[in-house]
Amino acid sequence: MFNAFDVSTSALVAQRTRLNAITSNLANISTTRNEQGEAEAFRPRYVTFETDSSLTTTGGGQGVKVGSVEFSTEPPNMKYEPGHPDADQQGYVAYPNIDMTREFVDAIEATRAYEANIGVLEITKDLGQQTLRIIA
Repeated sequence: MFNAFDVSTSALVAQRTRLNAITSNLANISTTRNEQGEAEAFRPRYVTFETDSSLTTTGGGQGVKVGSVEFSTEPPNMKYEPGHPDADQQGYVAYPNIDMTREFVDAIEATRAYEANIGVLEITKDLGQQTLRIIA
């Protein structure tokens, strides 16, 4: 039973990391400068998962862990804004290549996965309590 808690907890941690990356992408959708203050578009972050075989259960289930947090390799969106302080010599400003619709869909998916794992934890807890009632 404790392995079920571990598997669901690993998924909660992984989905939280994914949601943090998504919120960072959405918060920086118009960011045209990097951390050093140079004119460079924000590079979106994407989380990849991998199985965590250290949490293998007797039923064959495995946990999940964050494999990596990768930066997008997509080129930035260039917009012609000659008066912008971050415009290049031709008057174009580099904006992050972030699709808001995709980010919202990913956020909904991660939230639903998070909620499903909370449900698994609740059911596992209830099963444990019922088992103790039967035994006691």
